[in-house]
Amino acid sequence: MDKLSKNIVVTSAVLAAVTIAIGAFGAHGLKQLVTADALATFETGVRYQMCHVLALLLVGFAEKVPPTTKKWVFRFFCFGILLFSGSIYMLALKEQLPFSVSFLGPVTPVGGFLFILGWVRLAYGLLTFNRG
Repeated sequence: MDKLSKNIVVTSAVLAAVTIAIGAFGAHGLKQLVTADALATFETGVRYQMCHVLALLLVGFAEKVPPTTKKWVFRFFCFGILLFSGSIYMLALKEQLPFSVSFLGPVTPVGGFLFILGWVRLAYGLLTFNRG
């Protein structure tokens, strides 16, 4: 396994563990603190995060995915997780936070767009692989 693939797989494993912890916190620690709508929003962040972590894990193990494609998908998905899921977590917890997070509203779609770019870059990289 090359260094890039190893970094992607290790990062995915760490992010998966973090995602499980965040999901457990949401399922067990937030029920008494936030509304049902806020909890559902939080769970959306967890779901999107785990889907993209698992996709990264597969990309890391996939030997046929070109290295440049792996690198860009890795970047897009990691920043997408940070911006999309991260902003959703903060917005779901806005009533409990001692500061305003209203500035995060526009950040969530940027993270979602990065997810889309990651998937498009993966498709493009696979379509153009081995073209002469």
